[in-house]
Amino acid sequence: MRLTLIALAALLAAGTAAADYPDKPVTLIVPFAAGGPTDKVARDLAEALRKPLGATVIVENVGGVGGTLGANKVAKAAPDGYTLLLHHIGIASATALYRTLPYKTLEDFEYLGLVNEVPMTLIGRPSLPASNYAELAKWLESNKGNINLAHAGVGSASHLCGLLYQSAIKIDMTTVPYKGTAPAMNDLLGGQVDIMCDQTTNTTGQIEAGKVKAYAVMSSKRLPSGPLAKLPTADESGLKGFNLAVWHGMYAPKGTPKAVIDKVNTALRAALKDADFHKRQEALGAVIISDARLAPAEHKKFVEAEINKLTPVIKAAGIYAD
Repeated sequence: MRLTLIALAALLAAGTAAADYPDKPVTLIVPFAAGGPTDKVARDLAEALRKPLGATVIVENVGGVGGTLGANKVAKAAPDGYTLLLHHIGIASATALYRTLPYKTLEDFEYLGLVNEVPMTLIGRPSLPASNYAELAKWLESNKGNINLAHAGVGSASHLCGLLYQSAIKIDMTTVPYKGTAPAMNDLLGGQVDIMCDQTTNTTGQIEAGKVKAYAVMSSKRLPSGPLAKLPTADESGLKGFNLAVWHGMYAPKGTPKAVIDKVNTALRAALKDADFHKRQEALGAVIISDARLAPAEHKKFVEAEINKLTPVIKAAGIYAD
């Protein structure tokens, strides 16, 4: 009887806490260093969330081990809604890249909703003798065994895109890893490497300036607006069904009360309609999510599908980050 009363009291206390949520600042963990694309999305989102959530949202950078340190901090945090996670496609790829993870991706988080998608772009060195994708395809075919593909490091979005692209066109390339996009881009500009696949947040400026060759946006649809709106898609270029974007989603520790999850999801939906947030994301080449994946259940289904898509490619390449 006593245990029953204690359990009931705990449930009532949890219910009261959920009803009062949030009554203090909420921390949004970014599992990467400050200044990067995901950090930018997080800071824009934190500002857009402030009013609909009714609380200050503080961004905290917990970088290291490909994003797994920050993700693990949230997985192990108190399930009260005051420690949330903003993660990108890496939350899906990590399940294949790391032999062991300190958390279970599909079991240790509550899924709160997808935020945006940042398409990848296929670009080449300025001296590459191909002005469009059709010409690039012919050049790649005739230069098998002598193609250098740059990427920003093992497990990065550009690395994943490169692996998927090689698999799609059935041409193996020499992959050249760098410690970040900046040094990879520098060598592409200098002609030391031939091509690279990276997100619009990192390539738009170079494409606009005419410093690199731009061949395709690696998504099923063209960007609806912005400087890359005229860039053809991979699908249009002959890579039917090729679609890869650096998406971002929000997560909470497993066991977070449904009332809290509902409040955060409602605030997220409102934040994604914020005009300033839209403007800032458009400048990054990002597409705001407005479909069913805003719902927690659909968000989780999407991540599971991404895990199933990325895992065979990563394992076939025999690549591990640890």
